[in-house]
Amino acid sequence: MNTSDPLPDALRDFVDSCQWTFAKTMPEWPHEYIVRKRVDENLFVRLVHHIRGHGYEGRFYRKPITYWGFGELVYWTMGAPIEETTIINRCKKEDTYEARLLKGTLPERTH
Repeated sequence: MNTSDPLPDALRDFVDSCQWTFAKTMPEWPHEYIVRKRVDENLFVRLVHHIRGHGYEGRFYRKPITYWGFGELVYWTMGAPIEETTIINRCKKEDTYEARLLKGTLPERTH
């Protein structure tokens, strides 16, 4: 997991200033997200580029996802082309699929 790539100051300020929303529809996978149309468009796109350019390939079950770790949090998108990406997600490192797989704490799949 590559967590050493620094976040430019403008993106750090953006991440810190965004109002992240808890994903209530997936309580078994605690995470939060921001929506592109509710935040600064330029900074959203820059953060997506940073995640994808400095991240690492991981999995969510069988789906490959590019994750990027920063501090105690991990960020990702769902992999759509940038012009179609509408959500950036984040969760605590211990709540990632890989961490929970290693600990044996994956929730039962319902879908």
